[in-house]
Formats: sequence, C-alpha cells, structure tokens
Amino acid sequence: MYHLLLTAESRECIFANMKPIVEYKDYRAYMADFYEERKRTSAFTWREFAKIAGFTSPSYLKLVCDGKSSLSRVAMNRVAVAMGLVGYEIDYFEAMVNFVNAQKDDVKKAYFDKMMAISAENRVRVIDKDAFEYYDSWKNQVVRELVPMMPGAMPGEIAKVCCQEISALEVRKSLAFLERAGFLKQVGENVYEQTDKAVVGSKEGLTLAIRMMHREMGRLGIESIDQFSPENRNVTGVTLGVNREGYDEIVKELDACRKKVISIAAKCGKLDQVCRLNLQFFPLTQRVENGSEE
Repeated sequence: MYHLLLTAESRECIFANMKPIVEYKDYRAYMADFYEERKRTSAFTWREFAKIAGFTSPSYLKLVCDGKSSLSRVAMNRVAVAMGLVGYEIDYFEAMVNFVNAQKDDVKKAYFDKMMAISAENRVRVIDKDAFEYYDSWKNQVVRELVPMMPGAMPGEIAKVCCQEISALEVRKSLAFLERAGFLKQVGENVYEQTDKAVVGSKEGLTLAIRMMHREMGRLGIESIDQFSPENRNVTGVTLGVNREGYDEIVKELDACRKKVISIAAKCGKLDQVCRLNLQFFPLTQRVENGSEE
C-alpha cells in the first residue's frame, strides 16, 4: 500500500512545497501538481502512480489530469490514499472531485459549500468565498450601488428604497460583508464609498457564481414585466435566424452595446436609482444541417 511507501518524512517534504489542498478548486490540477512534485523528488512515473492507486491502466491517471477522463466515486478515495492525504484532506479532495464532476449548478454549489465548511473548520481561507457571497443574491450588488447615493441613511431606510423585498437586518449584514470584503469603505457614520476592488476567485468558482447570479437576475427581469409599467422598464426581443458567422457578429455588437451603456452610466452626474441590464441572446433550436442540392 502507498502509505507504506510514502513515509511521514517524504510526505512532509512533498506537501511542504505544494499549496495547501484547500487552495485548489480543480482536483486535476491538484493531482498534476502532486505528480510533478513527487517526480521532482524521486523517480516517479504515471505508471507507478496508477499502480499504487490500484489501477490496471498505466495511463489512466494521466488521462484524468489531461481532462480526458474523470475520477469516479470509487476511484477518488483510492487516489486520495495513494497521494498520502489524511483526515480533512481526504474529505476536501472528495468534495472537490464531486464539485468538478457535477453537471447541475445546485449540486456544484452544495459541494462547494462543503469545501468551504471543511476549510473553515481547519481555519484556512477559501479564496472563492467572497465571490460566492457577493453573487449569491441580488442584495449585495444593489446595496453596494445604493448606499453611496444615500449618505447617512439607516439600514431600514435603504431597505424601503429597494423594489425587491429586503429587511433592515439583511441590509446590515450586506453592509458588513461588503465592508469586510473590501467592496465598500466607510468614510463617516452610515456613509460609504465604493472601492475599485474587483471580484476575484478561481475560474471554476467564478464561473459557477456568475451563472447563479445570471439566473437570479433573469428571474427578476421576468418579474419586472408585471411589477413595473412599460414607461419604467424596457423589455424587448426579436426572434431571428442566423448562421455561425452572424451569431458571432451579433455577440460582438452586444458586447459593444454593453460597454457603451457602462460608459453612459459612468458619465451620469448625481445618481438616484439602481437598475439592471440583462443582455440575453440564446438558441431556440438546434443547428440545421442543410444538404447540398445538385
């Protein structure tokens, strides 16, 4: 067994030169780094790695790290043991495998929450936590934009201005998070300024967080049809046929439009309202393969 081959001294040597496992969000990257570090310190091969983990295929783990295969629920425990992981490291690795392999966002979120919980229990910071919390609800984004317009306002007053339901306690919690995470800076009693801090995190974490945010903002867009009169909201759309070239050109135009809207907003003087712009352009059918005619 691998734990007999990997002594406590050699384990300490390998992991001392690697990032803590809780700083990883992709198990493939962690396995690849482990392999490279083990190879640097000994004559280690993919064949040996696979054999120690109990796999008959000498290239299986390399295929996994190259993204050409995935670890199964059975395989992930064997790989964790083969890498010498112990205690919470095994739990984190298994949650990370399930996070990456999951197809549904709600399942991904559940495993990501488990990763954060394991990290918190061991007093290690997960870099994606702020990104998830910021995008977790419309509340943080709206509060961040709204409070600089209302210097001196109490949380209850801020809550009353929001079109969506939010309590004074939720505003207070949002303010505490935004200030702690560096998205707002308090410059006086109940007076805040926005900072230039960007939302940062791993590619995997940010992609999931932003997808969840788009889903919630899309829901609010649907509700706005009945919530506001036409003069107070703009909901339009068009259904049309395109080819790949036309699709790409339209996407570029939409991106240019979004940047132009941001530029217009940046030139506004005294701000008095927070709005949301959703740009949605998506397929309604599969692509049709047109046969050539003689």
